[in-house]
Amino acid sequence: MNVRDSLLKAFAEAGRNYISGSALAEQLGVSRNAVWKTVKALESEGYIIDSVTAKGYRLSAESNHLSAPLISAKVKASVIGSRIVVLDETDSTNNYAKEITAKGTPNGTVIVADRQTAGKGRMGRSFVSPAGKGLYMSVILHPDFSIQTAPMITSAVAVATAEAIESLCKADVKIKWVNDLYLNGKKIVGILTEASVDMEMRALDIAVIGIGINVRSVGDSFDAELSSRATSIQDETGAVLDRNELCAAVINRLDACLDKIENREYLREYRRRELLTGNMITARVGSETVTGKAVGIDRNANLMIETENGIVRSLSSGEANLCRIVE
Repeated sequence: MNVRDSLLKAFAEAGRNYISGSALAEQLGVSRNAVWKTVKALESEGYIIDSVTAKGYRLSAESNHLSAPLISAKVKASVIGSRIVVLDETDSTNNYAKEITAKGTPNGTVIVADRQTAGKGRMGRSFVSPAGKGLYMSVILHPDFSIQTAPMITSAVAVATAEAIESLCKADVKIKWVNDLYLNGKKIVGILTEASVDMEMRALDIAVIGIGINVRSVGDSFDAELSSRATSIQDETGAVLDRNELCAAVINRLDACLDKIENREYLREYRRRELLTGNMITARVGSETVTGKAVGIDRNANLMIETENGIVRSLSSGEANLCRIVE
């Protein structure tokens, strides 16, 4: 690890504590002058670093720069986060992940971007991704679980992401089946899972999990229509989260949740948070519109709907979209 990355890692591990220049020099095995030069270089990149005489340096709480060393310093996962790539900008982190996967990349690789120019949502919809406002990340998996488990990935990721957000701020994050997270009735997270299947082996080959989280206040980044249905963590809770810390929290929770996905224990938490259950809803199933009461989530994370004739249908995420509560 070079001096720059080692210094960032030291700042991440110190948290809100100052570290003296001499202590940093000893820890990094360089001169105090080299520490000072590296601090100045980081500031030129956009990092905000507090410097106080007789105390030393620390990364400012106002700093909002995404960094692989800052993320990895807080990652405790065993698989996810094995490699972290941070980009200033990309069209879509899912697209980027699929491109590098074709060339070969480790299981658990995470792609993070400060901005997406063509963020992707389900069913071809877009995910608005302004710079400095959100956490846009994709995780590359080479799963070792069965192909029958594949449809459950998105619901497991929803639980892990909700828990990660709540671990850092006071929030009551809800899940709108199957892939959206809500605060106070507005969307704050979208999840998109894309997978490829090895037909010869009849097994799941690769899964790319895309997660978009609105973190900082959106301001005028959203138009009026989007602002009526989407929001951010800061706008709803007042919490100004460190995006690097949030990314690490998501990675840690994902690693734990996906490791036990086949035992389905996470479904208990998914059902507790799910928004549609108990409401009359409409759902698009192909060219058909289904209306009925959402009565729960089955063991395969399908949405169960009781229609007006009393028949209960289980809808998979692959067949149903545009599920809406009937006003």
